[in-house]
Amino acid sequence: MAALHFAELEQRILYATPTQDQADAFWGEIKRSFSTMIDAGVLYKNESKNLIEIPGGPRIRAKTAWNADMLRGDYADTLILDEFQLMNETAWTEVGAPMLLDNDGDAVFIYTPPSLRTRAQSQARDPLFAAKMFKSAQADTTGRWAAFHFSSHDNPFISQAALQSIISDMTTLAYRQEIMAEDIEEIPGALWTRKMIDRHRVGVHPALVRIVVAIDPPASSGQDAAEAGIIVAGVGVDGHGYVLADGSKRGTPAEWAGAAVRLYDLHAADRIVAEKNNGGEMVEYTIRTVRTSIPVTTVWASRGKITRAEPVSALYEKGIVHHVGNFPDMEEQMCSYVPGAASPDRMDALVWALSDLMVTAGTMKRVAMRI
Repeated sequence: MAALHFAELEQRILYATPTQDQADAFWGEIKRSFSTMIDAGVLYKNESKNLIEIPGGPRIRAKTAWNADMLRGDYADTLILDEFQLMNETAWTEVGAPMLLDNDGDAVFIYTPPSLRTRAQSQARDPLFAAKMFKSAQADTTGRWAAFHFSSHDNPFISQAALQSIISDMTTLAYRQEIMAEDIEEIPGALWTRKMIDRHRVGVHPALVRIVVAIDPPASSGQDAAEAGIIVAGVGVDGHGYVLADGSKRGTPAEWAGAAVRLYDLHAADRIVAEKNNGGEMVEYTIRTVRTSIPVTTVWASRGKITRAEPVSALYEKGIVHHVGNFPDMEEQMCSYVPGAASPDRMDALVWALSDLMVTAGTMKRVAMRI
């Protein structure tokens, strides 16, 4: 951008992104690139509008476009929609496309394949709208579209050492989406799918007859310890399971134990459940340093993760477990865990909670008979 001669643009460029932070970053880069021309008075700069232009000639402007209305009333010869997967589709279909009609303008769409986290944050009615557009562009033979795919490994401005460090903490699903920029619906071998979870997601739950807080403790302690999975779930008067909260926390034993006790009080739970052979006895001791009166049940993991999780996954398949709201971090672990992957603390805590409430309690069998 620094080497680009502004007057040679001969067009109006409008850059739009969902968040103000992203727009500010772009705006800052543009100002630095053309600072000499701005200081010389060749270019007009308007800070309040994030706009640089030659009056009556080419211009560059940065805007936010969290929804379509934020784009209305503007114009462009080239419209750039960055992080398009987070925008409502109408930012393009109802505002962006008509904006380019009178001058046969161009549009550039930049997006990261939507993860479970960004799906929960997106304004799109169809979270896969951007992915479908990209797939259509790849298949185009008219010359109207050009499609390009780049992974983070292709970015010359990213430290490869830092990238490897980040990758080591990512799930398989997150790596393929965030680093490799792959559009993925499902991970082969995972016990849960996005559709399985989304199909039975609810906004409210019925009266609950039992509520538990489940903890999957970290293997080590200390401020830099791995995260403790802390999940709250209940079983309703209808026999269905309801996931209520994800309070997972990284920190000292006192910190995550305190977080679990606060959730216990907030949801009026009847007990805390923890894995015995990965620190469960330590969990019980730690919880009692916060409050002695809380009942704690420890469970022995005598089988592998997949074997333990299968009965809980079966409850989801039958449509008798519901997430009350969105829990993107936990759901990413559920939809990406396969044998050999990093230990999924949140998924493990979910399995302990629903096993205590529904599987070992026999609810699964009773509910299955009613369906």
